Amino acid sequence: MDPAEEFIRNVKQNGKLIKIGMIILVAAVILMGGTFIIPPGHRGVLVTMGKVSPVFAPEGLGFKLPLLTTVVPVSVRQQTTISKTQCYSSDLQQIDIELRVLYRIPESMIVKMFRDYSGDPFDSLIAPRVSEALKEVTALQSAEQIVKKREDVKSKTLESARTKVGDLLVIEDVVIQNVALSKELETAIEAKMVQEQEAAKAKFTQAKAEIEAQTAVIRAKGEAEAIRVRGRAVQDNPGLVQLQIVEKWNGISPLVIGGGSGSGANILLPIGNLKAQ
Repeated sequence: MDPAEEFIRNVKQNGKLIKIGMIILVAAVILMGGTFIIPPGHRGVLVTMGKVSPVFAPEGLGFKLPLLTTVVPVSVRQQTTISKTQCYSSDLQQIDIELRVLYRIPESMIVKMFRDYSGDPFDSLIAPRVSEALKEVTALQSAEQIVKKREDVKSKTLESARTKVGDLLVIEDVVIQNVALSKELETAIEAKMVQEQEAAKAKFTQAKAEIEAQTAVIRAKGEAEAIRVRGRAVQDNPGLVQLQIVEKWNGISPLVIGGGSGSGANILLPIGNLKAQ
């Protein structure tokens, strides 16, 4: 065979192989570029040539237009972010409050959040509204009340922030991590709290003393009434004293009860009669 003809034949054969290889390569690229995987706890937003699909992709394996569609995973798990706000109380005291905000993106708002709000939704939506809500709540209470009623401040802030955010995001909870006061204000509040505790203790001691005094008066009145009743009983029944003596006698003879030789009031029990009984 002519070398030239053999060369041409080899070129044709190699060309076929190259074409087959190119086809396989293109098919592999299309196959790989036409699939995507959304990790657990996420949903996928599909963007085709700059246009956002109104339907998000669920977690798992999915298909898309290769080279034309981009898939952006968006987390639907609960997230936690720290927010710091400088507030002023009703008595014009500056207070720095640190909150831990727990939030998540509902599935129904994934596409809207991606299309209408850029960046982190916390920075663009939650942080400014939580800060605004917190400032509104603290402006109605004194610095002392803010320190003492942290749970009340937290509840009102959470309620107001949820109203401001609406249904775009779900604010699960807010937690007050720290309330920072000026050193002078902190010292003044602590001193007042100590005074209130001492006043409460003194009030309790006074109430206890009054109760004990009232109890003593009631006991004394009871004892006086008992003595009066016993005196009236003896006066009405002269033999009652001798009866009580007999009831308490232990049987030892002789038994003489009296006020001495000068009293003339000695009582000698009838021993023989007692034994006979």
